[in-house]
Amino acid sequence: MLRKRLIIAFLAATVVPLAATLWIATALLDRSLAYTTTRELDELSRSLEQTAREFYQQARQNLKEDAVAGRRSPKRYQVRSREEWPAPVGEFWESGEAERFVLTGAGDNHIDYLVRRDDGVAVYSRDLGAVRMKELADQYRNAREAVADARSRDLRRGLMITLTVLVVAVWLVALISLMYLAHRISRPIQELTGGLSELASGNPKVRLAGKGNDETAQAIRAFNNMAEQLQQSRERLVYLTQIASWQTLARKMAHELKNSLTPIRLTVEEIAARQTEADRQFMDRAVQIVVDEIESLERRVRAFSEFSSEPERHPTVLDINDLLEERISLLKSGHPGVVYTVRLSSGRPRIFADADQIKGILTNLFENAAEAVAGSGTILGVTAMADSKVFIEIHDSGPGLSEEASRSLFEPTITFKKRGMGLGLSITRKSALLNGGDIMLISSELGGAAFRVMLPRAENAI
Repeated sequence: MLRKRLIIAFLAATVVPLAATLWIATALLDRSLAYTTTRELDELSRSLEQTAREFYQQARQNLKEDAVAGRRSPKRYQVRSREEWPAPVGEFWESGEAERFVLTGAGDNHIDYLVRRDDGVAVYSRDLGAVRMKELADQYRNAREAVADARSRDLRRGLMITLTVLVVAVWLVALISLMYLAHRISRPIQELTGGLSELASGNPKVRLAGKGNDETAQAIRAFNNMAEQLQQSRERLVYLTQIASWQTLARKMAHELKNSLTPIRLTVEEIAARQTEADRQFMDRAVQIVVDEIESLERRVRAFSEFSSEPERHPTVLDINDLLEERISLLKSGHPGVVYTVRLSSGRPRIFADADQIKGILTNLFENAAEAVAGSGTILGVTAMADSKVFIEIHDSGPGLSEEASRSLFEPTITFKKRGMGLGLSITRKSALLNGGDIMLISSELGGAAFRVMLPRAENAI
């Protein structure tokens, strides 16, 4: 596409000026010839020619009328003295014409009317006065030559003006066209270069607006995809780094708590064994309270141990539809008041992941949803595919999450709720990341909270 655009740009920069050249040349030449400076001289010379022709015709007509009416006496040339005839008379006699008009005299200021007779030629003459027809003819010829010469000069001047204007016009048109086309072609490249510089400076949120389907637009879309993946990878790396720090802390806390809880339990049990009969009832109740709290702390120790551990992964191809239905069948008996519905993808999406970890993700999300609806509500499970990703969504009809809770949703925390450890969603996201995916909070179709788990499809997994 870029090659085609460059070819079109070249054609536009050459064909358009060429067409403009032809049009401007025609227009300017027509204008130059239409407004030539010799127009008045041309009209004057033609008027002089017309006047001289009319004067000559009138003089001939008057001379002929005078000859016919006998108002002028002719000069006669007899056939017997033919050798003495003037050349014009001899030529007339040889031509066989009946009559002829001939200009004679100095500067052709006389007109002779020659008439053939049986015995010779009769010549009637008339003086034209100050009018010399030869001078008029010379003046007319000179005027026509001047007009022709002036027109030649005007044409050359018109051509020079035309070519000058054309050169300037073509240069300007070509320059403007090339500047415009260069801007259109180079602007996306400049934006892409700027985006790469900004991305290199540490801003993975930069995005470029790309339109069309040419190479440049494809490069911009590839840049946006790369920036999106880089941002996601950076967020995942930051999250995993935070998780690693929490895991180190969790291992230390679990070890320290375990070391302290064991002697505490043994000491309390020893106290209970040595108590007197009178204090039995009070001591039993006190010991039970302490033992319950110790068991609670032990559960948290186990949770910390699980959180800090790195279980061995055994990835395999899994059918997400079957896995989702299996989790619902397993968990719904524990929540009889909850209505479970599913909307499964018809494409039978498959992933390449660790089965235990994916089951743990689904179990945690379904249990959180059941707790959110307080034992009587609706939970929706959805599966879908898009490009190289498989999506699993869990929606509930509960009250939803506050903005504050949403901001720190996947951060490891310590909670003292009876059934909560504060680590469930952290472990869930960690499992998703370890399997090449991620988890995010989305808008619920049921008005409560909703989570989307994104995992790579089996054919695209490594």
